[in-house]
This record gives sequence, structure tokens and C-alpha cells, in this order.
Amino acid sequence: MEAAADSARFGYILELLRRDKIAIKGIERELICPACKELFTHPLILPCQHNICHKCVKEILFAFEDSFADGGSESSNQSSPRIRIAASSMDRIDRINRAGRKRNSLTPRSTLFPCPSCQRDIDLGERGINGLFRNFTLETIVERYRQAARAAIAIMCDFCKPPAQESTKSCMDCSASYCNPCFKIHHPWGTAKAQHEYVGPTTNFRPKILMCPEHEMERVNMYCEICRRPVCHLCKLGGGHANHRVTTMSTAYKTLKEKLSKDIEYLISKESQVKAHITQLDLLMKETECNSERAKQEASQSFEKLYCVLEEKKSAALRAIETSKNIRMEKLQTQVEEYQGLLENNGLVGYAQEVLKETDPSCFVQTAKQLHVRIQKATESLRSFTPAAATTFEDFVVDTAKQEDILGDLSFHSNGLEIPEINEEQSRMYNKALISWECSGKTDSADIYVLEYHKLNKEEESVTWQKTEVCGKSKVLSDLDDDSSYAFRVRGYKGSICSPWSQEVIMRTPPAPVFSFLFDDKCGYNNEHLELNPRRTSVESRAGFPLLLGSERLQVGCFTTLDYIIGDTGIAKGKHFWAFNVEAYSYLVKVGVVPSSKIQKLFHNTSDVISPRYEQDSGHDSGSEDTFFDSSQPCTLVTLGMKKFFIPTTPAAPKDPASRILPLPSCLGVCLDCDRGRVGFYDAGRMKCLYECEVDCSGLMYPAFALMGSAAVHLEEPVTAKDREYHDDI
Repeated sequence: MEAAADSARFGYILELLRRDKIAIKGIERELICPACKELFTHPLILPCQHNICHKCVKEILFAFEDSFADGGSESSNQSSPRIRIAASSMDRIDRINRAGRKRNSLTPRSTLFPCPSCQRDIDLGERGINGLFRNFTLETIVERYRQAARAAIAIMCDFCKPPAQESTKSCMDCSASYCNPCFKIHHPWGTAKAQHEYVGPTTNFRPKILMCPEHEMERVNMYCEICRRPVCHLCKLGGGHANHRVTTMSTAYKTLKEKLSKDIEYLISKESQVKAHITQLDLLMKETECNSERAKQEASQSFEKLYCVLEEKKSAALRAIETSKNIRMEKLQTQVEEYQGLLENNGLVGYAQEVLKETDPSCFVQTAKQLHVRIQKATESLRSFTPAAATTFEDFVVDTAKQEDILGDLSFHSNGLEIPEINEEQSRMYNKALISWECSGKTDSADIYVLEYHKLNKEEESVTWQKTEVCGKSKVLSDLDDDSSYAFRVRGYKGSICSPWSQEVIMRTPPAPVFSFLFDDKCGYNNEHLELNPRRTSVESRAGFPLLLGSERLQVGCFTTLDYIIGDTGIAKGKHFWAFNVEAYSYLVKVGVVPSSKIQKLFHNTSDVISPRYEQDSGHDSGSEDTFFDSSQPCTLVTLGMKKFFIPTTPAAPKDPASRILPLPSCLGVCLDCDRGRVGFYDAGRMKCLYECEVDCSGLMYPAFALMGSAAVHLEEPVTAKDREYHDDI
């Protein structure tokens, strides 16, 4: 029979293992449930072909459902004493309620969970656990392993009166164990029970016929090659396997058996190679152990050298302090003795009192003159008391700030760890700083990166680096000072090993806080000539029928008007900065600011139709531009176009037109200082001012743009949270 054949086959496999002196402990890891870490109990086959206990599936589903109900709290992860849900699996909780059934006391509602072995999302479908096959083959092997592990423990008869006798056989149809007398009583000759299948004593009872879990009354008789699972004819006709490629069970049995036998034979034939690899691995483990001890000794010697240097420095510092203390104590002691001589009946005072007793005038005068000089000096020292030595030791303070920084960076250096390089093209300085870096190799060998930066300040003698740890290859930094230059560097860490620092990159912040606005689609917006994107961050002018219709005026020296558009937010005071990009194909673009009092005049100005020879900043040397400067424009604008930046014509500007034409930067910025009444135009990539002029800021000031012909302007987007720490593989 098929069951007996399976038992004989796997018995043969176990016999081969024993014959090759491989301990039965070696296959135990194949018989352990990945969820509960115990021997399988009623294992089920998941769609990913991994096995799991029936009880463990239910506990995982209940635990995930409770975690979802509790908002993924930490306490909900401990809902099962047997199951521990990994933290990496908790990000799947929000997908649990996509599929499932109504929950009762025995059936979990959720049918979506990660496989404990491969972490793939498993969707059990509408039938849930009931749609999984029970792995009877694995169950038989587990039972055989249990019996081998507890050979001394006998299986008792289920029908003997106490005391029960040891069973001699088990009936697979009755799912019970019997001793010889009880078996004869319950399976008498000439009855249907006498035809039951019986085996040796066991506690593992499996059905004789494998039934379909989706169609419980149907026997599985086919094998789906797509899903790799047995199916019945109803599954093939109208079920979930209707369009799948299936084969007969006997064919699948023969094919899989041949493959498995060949694989086993191959593994057995490679036994000597496996043993050689094991021997090599043992040698590598010993070599690793020796090398690690050698590395520990070298590291200890390096630190011992540092200890010796520090001890020498410490001894020298203590000796210097002690020597200075002794010298100061001697000076102070001498001063103490001098002042003690001023006390009565002691020293100078006592001597002076004895001199006063002299009655001979000539002898008194001879002695008193020198004594008077000494007493005067003593009196002067009392009036201006100054200690002979200082009590503080400020000159002996040891400055260890630099050494502490160096010791803080003390780590293992490895040539195998790639040096990251800051990518200046991907890095940005705007409302925040986005610093991005990359490694030259294909693989990222670092586990974590450390980004350091400091503000460039000529007044500060010492540099204090600010440090931040980053898991990805970019970092957004906030709270940087405006109009300042910063140096950045980065290094990679893998455990205790670090790479050398990357080359320092210097970037400059905008000259003022970033001003956020959108293009105004209401005030004077000409939707026939201009096209706004839905977010109102880009505006485009197309050279179409309006330009063709106006081309007849070219014969009389006139051009079409400029199409103006302004920002939707005004500025009343303070200093502000904004940036934008101008497409390279743009023919003519004007940018600047306009006061609220002149907005209406801006959109009804007719002077724009005159020849560009007479425009204030056209780039043409007409000879009359100086007198025409700023007489016809209601706003302050500069001209861009044809990949050029034109410095407006002013009395102070160079007379040579070529010197007033600059290459158009990839990103332009405008800085408006209402308090000083000035506006500047910047190369936003380098934060370099290209042109600055005065402006009347008596009212609200609005960003202004004008386009003619084919042109497009895109506002610079702020550095937002979406730019934070990303990986290349995302």
C-alpha cells in the first residue's frame, strides 16, 4: 500500500543516514517549526512550500489581528507564549484587513501573514487555514524521530483495564493502539475490522486517502505544476486551477521521486567533498580565532603606547605643577617671615623699641637714621600689600579638546571599505541643505555613515565639527545660518571599522530666508498665451498663433507684448530669497519684483511693443539707453534668454555690451531686502550675486515674471521630507 511504501522509503533514508554515521540530531533542524521552534505538530504546507504547525498558524493570525486592533503596540506582540513576531514583520500589519472572514472564538479573521521562514506575504484566501494541506509525510518523519529519541518509552494499549499493557500494534483505521489480546477482541476474524491496516506502535495516525481541502468530499488525484500542490478534478474543472497545467498523481509521484532520489544520490556521492569543505571550514575557524587574538594583541599594544605617552605627559605636568608650587611657597614663606618681624617684641619692632631707650643723642642719631629707613619701607609695604606669588595655576591648565576629538575618531581603518564621495550635483542648498553622497563601487559595504559639517568662520581659531549618523546616502540638515559657507565631509562605518573621510565640499546657504509662493492664476494671468501646471509651480509660454498674428507688425519695427505673471504672495518687510529655473530653449524671459501699486500698470503697459533696440536691458548699444533707463518700466526686471543673462544698462554699467552678457546659470535666485530697498539677482548654484540695484519698497512687493515666444520658468521646489535618507535600491 502507498502508506507502507512511504514508510519503507523514508525508513530507508533514515537507515542511510545512520549507516553514514550521521547523528539523528542532524535532521532535527528540518523537523523544527520556524514559528514555535519545536517539533512539528500537525504541520501544514503553506503556498510558499514551507511548513508550519497548525496551531502556530492560528496563533500568528490571532497575534497579528490583536496587534492591528491595538495599533501595533509592543504589548500586543506578546499575545502568544509560543510565537514571537519579528519587528520587521510589524510593517505588514496595515495590510491584514485586506482579506479575511468574520472572526469567531476558534477562527482568526485575518488570512494574510508573513511566512516565518521566508517572510513572504501569504494570503490564505477565503478558506483560510482550511485550505492548506496537512503534510502527513513530514508528520510521519517527526513521529519516527520522536520514537528514535525516546526509544525507552513504550506506547501503551488504549483499551486495557488498569494496569495498561504495552501495545504491539496500532490500527490506522481506528486511530488507536492495541496489545495482542485487545486487538483480537476489537478486530475479530470474519468481520470488516479484520481488514483494517495496522502498523507498529505509533501515535501518528494519518488518513489512508488524501482529501482535497477545498472540496472535502473529493480525493486528490492530480498535481498542479504551477502551484506545486495536489488538486482534485473539481479544482481543475471550475476552481482556482482551471487554467493551470496539471498532471496525474502517479506521473507527479514518479517524477518527483526520481528527482528526490537523484538529489539524495548526488549528495551522498559528494560526501567526501562535503567533508573536505567541513575540514577547510574548521581550519578557517581556527585561523580566524588566531588572527582575532593577534589583532587583539596589536590593538592592545597600540593603546598601551597611548597609555605610556599619556602617563609621561601626566608625570611631566604634575612635576611642573609641583615645582611651581614649591617656588611660590618659598616666596610666600619669606614674605610671611618679613611681616612677622613687624609684630611687637619680635624683629624690627622690638629692635626699634630698644633703640628708643638710648639716651645719648649722638649714639641714637647714628643708629636711628638707618632704622627709620627700614621702618618707612615696612610702612609702605603695609599700605600696598602684594603677595609675593600668585595662588592660581591657570597657566598649567591642560587643553585636551583637540586630543579628545582625535581620540573620539579613533577607529580601525580598512582599505576594503570604500571612501564615500559627496555628489555636489545631487546636493542642494535652499530652505534646507540636502547632502547626498555615493560610493564608487557597485556594492555599498558600509552599514552606517557619519556626516560632519561646520560653518566657515575666519574669526574662530578652532574648528568644531557637528556630527550626525545616517543610515542611507543622503541627509537633510536644518537650522543652518543664512548667507554662510559650510564645509561637509562623510565617512562610512562597518562595525568598528571606518573608512577615511571624504574630500571636504564647501557649499553656501542663500543670502536670506527662503520665500515660498506659487504663480498667481487670477491677477492678470493670460491663459491664452501662458500655461500653468496644476501645482502652479511652472509656467510656459508657447509661440503659436498669437505670435504669427502679430508678426505682420515686424514690418514696421514692432514686436508682440510680453505676457506677465506674478506670485500669489506679497512681501511687506524683511529680507527674502527665492529661486527658479529657466528652460534652455527660452527665447525671452524677464524676472524681478513689482510693487502692488503698479500691478495694474504692469498688465496694461504698452511700451513693451516697441523695438527691443530701445528697451532698457535689451543688450543693444543704442546710445539712448542711459536716458531711457527705468523710465518706461513699472517694475524692476532683468532679461534672460537664449542661454544668456543680460546685465541691465545703467550709468554705472560697462559700456561694452559683451561685458554685460553672462552665461545663464542653471538655477537663478532673487534676493529682496525691503529694509534696505535693494534687490539682487544670484547664481543660486554658487550663491554668487550677478547684479544688484535699488528698488522702491514703499508697498507690498510681488515676484514678477514675463515671457515672450517659447519660454518656461519653474520655481525651485523646497527641500522637503521626501528627500530624506533614501537608498539606491528603493
